[in-house]
Amino acid sequence: MEAMVCRRLLPVLIVLSVCTSRAQDIPPKSFALNTAAGMSLDIQGRYPEARAYLDRAIKAATTDQEKAKARRTMAISYAFASDCKAAEKFSRQAFDYYLTTGDFFTAGETATELGRICIESGDLNRAAEWYNRGHETGIQEPDITPARSDLWAYRWYHAKARISAREGKPDEARKWMARAKLVLDKGRIPEQQPYQPYLAGYIAFHSEDPKTAISELEGALQDDPFILSLTGQCHEKLGDTAKAMEFYRKAASLQVHSVPAAFGITYAAARLQSIVSAKPQH
Repeated sequence: MEAMVCRRLLPVLIVLSVCTSRAQDIPPKSFALNTAAGMSLDIQGRYPEARAYLDRAIKAATTDQEKAKARRTMAISYAFASDCKAAEKFSRQAFDYYLTTGDFFTAGETATELGRICIESGDLNRAAEWYNRGHETGIQEPDITPARSDLWAYRWYHAKARISAREGKPDEARKWMARAKLVLDKGRIPEQQPYQPYLAGYIAFHSEDPKTAISELEGALQDDPFILSLTGQCHEKLGDTAKAMEFYRKAASLQVHSVPAAFGITYAAARLQSIVSAKPQH
Protein backbone atom coordinates (compact mmCIF):
# COMPACT_ATOMS: atom_id res chain seq x y z
CA MET A 1 0.00 0.00 0.00
CA GLU A 2 2.75 2.46 0.96
CA ALA A 3 4.41 1.70 -2.38
CA MET A 4 1.20 2.78 -4.15
CA VAL A 5 1.32 6.13 -2.37
CA CYS A 6 4.96 6.50 -3.30
CA ARG A 7 4.34 5.82 -6.99
CA ARG A 8 1.48 8.28 -7.12
CA LEU A 9 3.63 11.02 -5.57
CA LEU A 10 6.89 10.05 -7.27
CA PRO A 11 7.17 13.07 -9.64
CA VAL A 12 6.72 15.44 -6.69
CA LEU A 13 9.07 13.35 -4.56
CA ILE A 14 11.84 13.56 -7.16
CA VAL A 15 11.51 17.33 -7.44
CA LEU A 16 11.65 17.75 -3.67
CA SER A 17 14.67 15.49 -3.32
CA VAL A 18 16.52 17.73 -5.78
CA CYS A 19 15.49 20.98 -4.16
CA THR A 20 14.55 20.29 -0.54
CA SER A 21 15.48 23.81 0.47
CA ARG A 22 12.20 24.97 -1.04
CA ALA A 23 10.14 22.56 1.08
CA GLN A 24 9.31 25.34 3.54
CA ASP A 25 7.34 27.02 0.74
CA ILE A 26 4.85 24.14 0.60
CA PRO A 27 1.30 25.26 1.44
CA PRO A 28 0.29 23.85 4.85
CA LYS A 29 -3.05 22.69 3.46
CA SER A 30 -1.59 20.66 0.57
CA PHE A 31 -1.98 17.00 1.47
CA ALA A 32 -0.02 15.71 -1.53
CA LEU A 33 2.91 18.13 -1.30
CA ASN A 34 3.38 17.78 2.44
CA THR A 35 3.23 14.00 2.14
CA ALA A 36 5.82 14.04 -0.63
CA ALA A 37 8.07 16.42 1.30
CA GLY A 38 7.95 14.17 4.35
CA MET A 39 8.77 11.09 2.29
CA SER A 40 11.68 12.82 0.58
CA LEU A 41 13.13 14.05 3.87
CA ASP A 42 12.87 10.57 5.38
CA ILE A 43 14.91 9.14 2.52
CA GLN A 44 17.52 11.83 3.16
CA GLY A 45 17.67 10.89 6.83
CA ARG A 46 16.12 14.15 8.05
CA TYR A 47 13.52 12.48 10.24
CA PRO A 48 12.28 15.27 12.57
CA GLU A 49 11.76 17.53 9.53
CA ALA A 50 10.02 14.71 7.70
CA ARG A 51 7.57 14.14 10.51
CA ALA A 52 6.73 17.81 10.70
CA TYR A 53 5.57 17.71 7.07
CA LEU A 54 3.76 14.41 7.54
CA ASP A 55 1.96 15.85 10.54
CA ARG A 56 0.86 18.71 8.28
CA ALA A 57 -0.31 16.14 5.73
CA ILE A 58 -2.46 14.41 8.36
CA LYS A 59 -4.02 17.74 9.30
CA ALA A 60 -4.48 18.68 5.64
CA ALA A 61 -6.31 15.45 4.78
CA THR A 62 -9.83 16.20 3.60
CA THR A 63 -11.29 12.71 4.03
CA ASP A 64 -10.98 9.97 6.65
CA GLN A 65 -9.45 7.68 4.05
CA GLU A 66 -6.83 10.27 3.15
CA LYS A 67 -6.07 10.76 6.83
CA ALA A 68 -5.59 7.01 7.28
CA LYS A 69 -3.14 6.92 4.37
CA ALA A 70 -1.21 9.83 5.88
CA ARG A 71 -1.02 8.04 9.22
CA ARG A 72 0.36 4.92 7.55
CA THR A 73 2.98 7.08 5.90
CA MET A 74 3.84 8.56 9.29
CA ALA A 75 4.21 5.04 10.70
CA ILE A 76 6.68 4.25 7.93
CA SER A 77 8.52 7.45 8.81
CA TYR A 78 9.08 6.04 12.29
CA ALA A 79 10.31 2.82 10.68
CA PHE A 80 13.22 4.84 9.28
CA ALA A 81 14.23 5.39 12.91
CA SER A 82 13.43 1.78 13.94
CA ASP A 83 10.79 3.03 16.35
CA CYS A 84 8.10 0.37 16.46
CA LYS A 85 6.28 1.84 19.44
CA ALA A 86 5.87 5.28 17.86
CA ALA A 87 4.84 3.73 14.55
CA GLU A 88 2.18 1.70 16.34
CA LYS A 89 0.30 4.83 17.41
CA PHE A 90 -0.32 5.86 13.79
CA SER A 91 -0.78 2.37 12.34
CA ARG A 92 -3.35 1.56 15.00
CA GLN A 93 -5.38 4.66 14.12
CA ALA A 94 -5.37 3.68 10.45
CA PHE A 95 -6.15 0.05 11.32
CA ASP A 96 -9.13 1.08 13.46
CA TYR A 97 -10.45 3.30 10.68
CA TYR A 98 -10.35 0.51 8.09
CA LEU A 99 -12.15 -1.80 10.50
CA THR A 100 -14.98 0.70 10.92
CA THR A 101 -15.44 0.79 7.14
CA GLY A 102 -15.46 -3.01 6.83
CA ASP A 103 -12.28 -2.96 4.73
CA PHE A 104 -10.79 -6.07 6.33
CA PHE A 105 -8.17 -6.52 3.64
CA THR A 106 -6.60 -3.07 4.04
CA ALA A 107 -6.92 -3.29 7.82
CA GLY A 108 -5.03 -6.58 7.67
CA GLU A 109 -2.37 -5.08 5.42
CA THR A 110 -1.94 -2.18 7.83
CA ALA A 111 -1.45 -4.59 10.72
CA THR A 112 1.12 -6.73 8.89
CA GLU A 113 2.90 -3.59 7.74
CA LEU A 114 3.35 -2.64 11.38
CA GLY A 115 4.35 -6.20 12.17
CA ARG A 116 7.28 -5.91 9.81
CA ILE A 117 8.29 -2.54 11.25
CA CYS A 118 8.38 -4.17 14.68
CA ILE A 119 10.36 -7.22 13.55
CA GLU A 120 13.11 -5.13 12.04
CA SER A 121 13.03 -2.76 15.03
CA GLY A 122 13.70 -5.75 17.27
CA ASP A 123 10.33 -5.78 19.06
CA LEU A 124 9.44 -9.39 18.31
CA ASN A 125 6.54 -9.71 20.75
CA ARG A 126 4.75 -6.70 19.31
CA ALA A 127 5.56 -7.94 15.81
CA ALA A 128 3.94 -11.32 16.48
CA GLU A 129 0.90 -9.61 17.97
CA TRP A 130 0.34 -7.40 14.91
CA TYR A 131 1.02 -10.12 12.36
CA ASN A 132 -1.51 -12.33 14.11
CA ARG A 133 -4.00 -9.46 14.17
CA GLY A 134 -3.42 -8.86 10.48
CA HIS A 135 -4.03 -12.50 9.63
CA GLU A 136 -7.15 -12.78 11.79
CA THR A 137 -8.53 -9.54 10.34
CA GLY A 138 -7.73 -10.29 6.71
CA ILE A 139 -9.54 -13.61 6.65
CA GLN A 140 -12.74 -11.90 7.83
CA GLU A 141 -13.19 -10.42 4.35
CA PRO A 142 -16.71 -11.33 3.14
CA ASP A 143 -16.77 -13.88 0.30
CA ILE A 144 -13.01 -14.21 0.51
CA THR A 145 -11.46 -16.02 -2.45
CA PRO A 146 -9.20 -19.08 -2.10
CA ALA A 147 -6.28 -17.00 -3.43
CA ARG A 148 -6.84 -14.31 -0.82
CA SER A 149 -7.07 -16.96 1.92
CA ASP A 150 -3.78 -18.41 0.70
CA LEU A 151 -2.21 -14.96 0.76
CA TRP A 152 -3.05 -14.46 4.41
CA ALA A 153 -1.88 -17.94 5.35
CA TYR A 154 1.37 -17.41 3.46
CA ARG A 155 2.03 -14.05 5.10
CA TRP A 156 1.37 -15.51 8.54
CA TYR A 157 3.71 -18.49 8.08
CA HIS A 158 6.31 -16.21 6.49
CA ALA A 159 6.17 -13.89 9.50
CA LYS A 160 6.32 -16.77 11.97
CA ALA A 161 9.44 -18.06 10.21
CA ARG A 162 11.18 -14.68 10.37
CA ILE A 163 10.27 -14.14 14.01
CA SER A 164 11.60 -17.60 14.86
CA ALA A 165 14.82 -16.84 12.99
CA ARG A 166 15.24 -13.59 14.93
CA GLU A 167 14.64 -15.50 18.18
CA GLY A 168 17.55 -17.81 17.35
CA LYS A 169 15.35 -20.82 16.53
CA PRO A 170 16.47 -21.83 13.01
CA ASP A 171 14.83 -25.27 13.08
CA GLU A 172 11.48 -23.78 14.02
CA ALA A 173 11.96 -21.10 11.37
CA ARG A 174 12.52 -23.73 8.68
CA LYS A 175 9.37 -25.57 9.74
CA TRP A 176 7.33 -22.40 9.23
CA MET A 177 9.10 -21.80 5.93
CA ALA A 178 8.09 -25.28 4.79
CA ARG A 179 4.47 -24.53 5.67
CA ALA A 180 4.67 -21.30 3.70
CA LYS A 181 5.98 -23.22 0.68
CA LEU A 182 3.07 -25.66 0.86
CA VAL A 183 0.72 -22.71 0.47
CA LEU A 184 2.76 -21.36 -2.45
CA ASP A 185 2.75 -24.75 -4.13
CA LYS A 186 -1.03 -24.56 -4.51
CA GLY A 187 -0.30 -22.11 -7.32
CA ARG A 188 -2.93 -19.52 -6.41
CA ILE A 189 -0.55 -16.73 -5.35
CA PRO A 190 2.32 -16.81 -7.90
CA GLU A 191 3.10 -13.14 -7.24
CA GLN A 192 4.41 -14.17 -3.82
CA GLN A 193 7.02 -16.54 -5.27
CA PRO A 194 9.98 -14.11 -4.94
CA TYR A 195 9.32 -13.85 -1.21
CA GLN A 196 10.23 -17.50 -0.64
CA PRO A 197 13.95 -17.19 -1.53
CA TYR A 198 13.97 -13.96 0.49
CA LEU A 199 12.67 -15.94 3.46
CA ALA A 200 15.26 -18.68 2.95
CA GLY A 201 18.00 -16.06 2.75
CA TYR A 202 16.69 -14.25 5.83
CA ILE A 203 16.73 -17.45 7.87
CA ALA A 204 20.21 -18.36 6.66
CA PHE A 205 21.52 -14.89 7.49
CA HIS A 206 20.17 -15.03 11.04
CA SER A 207 21.54 -18.58 11.35
CA GLU A 208 25.05 -17.23 10.71
CA ASP A 209 25.25 -18.79 7.24
CA PRO A 210 25.91 -15.79 4.97
CA LYS A 211 27.13 -17.88 2.05
CA THR A 212 23.82 -19.78 1.81
CA ALA A 213 21.95 -16.53 2.39
CA ILE A 214 23.60 -14.92 -0.64
CA SER A 215 22.70 -17.88 -2.82
CA GLU A 216 19.07 -17.78 -1.72
CA LEU A 217 18.73 -14.00 -1.98
CA GLU A 218 19.77 -14.11 -5.65
CA GLY A 219 16.27 -15.43 -6.36
CA ALA A 220 14.55 -12.62 -4.47
CA LEU A 221 13.53 -9.18 -5.73
CA GLN A 222 16.64 -7.31 -6.82
CA ASP A 223 15.03 -3.88 -6.71
CA ASP A 224 14.13 -4.20 -3.04
CA PRO A 225 16.43 -2.05 -0.85
CA PHE A 226 16.03 -4.42 2.09
CA ILE A 227 17.13 -7.41 -0.01
CA LEU A 228 20.07 -5.45 -1.40
CA SER A 229 21.12 -4.28 2.05
CA LEU A 230 20.80 -7.80 3.48
CA THR A 231 22.93 -9.16 0.65
CA GLY A 232 25.52 -6.49 1.41
CA GLN A 233 25.58 -7.58 5.04
CA CYS A 234 26.19 -11.16 3.96
CA HIS A 235 29.19 -10.17 1.84
CA GLU A 236 30.53 -8.06 4.70
CA LYS A 237 30.29 -11.04 7.06
CA LEU A 238 32.32 -13.03 4.53
CA GLY A 239 34.99 -10.33 4.52
CA ASP A 240 34.26 -9.01 1.03
CA THR A 241 33.92 -5.32 1.80
CA ALA A 242 34.09 -4.23 -1.84
CA LYS A 243 31.17 -6.46 -2.80
CA ALA A 244 29.25 -5.37 0.28
CA MET A 245 29.69 -1.73 -0.68
CA GLU A 246 28.37 -2.50 -4.16
CA PHE A 247 25.10 -3.74 -2.72
CA TYR A 248 24.94 -0.99 -0.11
CA ARG A 249 25.30 1.63 -2.85
CA LYS A 250 22.47 0.05 -4.83
CA ALA A 251 20.21 0.00 -1.78
CA ALA A 252 21.06 3.54 -0.69
CA SER A 253 20.44 4.92 -4.17
CA LEU A 254 16.79 3.83 -4.32
CA GLN A 255 14.30 6.66 -3.84
CA VAL A 256 11.52 4.64 -2.22
CA HIS A 257 9.40 5.30 0.85
CA SER A 258 8.28 1.93 2.16
CA VAL A 259 8.93 -0.39 5.08
CA PRO A 260 11.64 -2.36 3.21
CA ALA A 261 13.25 0.93 2.19
CA ALA A 262 13.12 2.30 5.73
CA PHE A 263 15.42 -0.43 6.97
CA GLY A 264 17.36 -1.18 3.78
CA ILE A 265 18.27 2.39 2.81
CA THR A 266 19.02 3.48 6.37
CA TYR A 267 21.32 0.56 7.14
CA ALA A 268 23.09 0.70 3.79
CA ALA A 269 23.75 4.43 4.04
CA ALA A 270 25.10 4.07 7.58
CA ARG A 271 27.43 1.23 6.62
CA LEU A 272 28.72 3.06 3.58
CA GLN A 273 29.56 6.08 5.71
CA SER A 274 31.22 3.91 8.34
CA ILE A 275 33.31 1.95 5.84
CA VAL A 276 34.46 5.04 4.00
CA SER A 277 35.31 6.82 7.27
CA ALA A 278 37.36 3.85 8.43
CA LYS A 279 39.55 3.83 5.30
CA PRO A 280 43.04 5.26 5.79
CA GLN A 281 43.39 8.79 4.40
CA HIS A 282 46.36 9.39 2.07
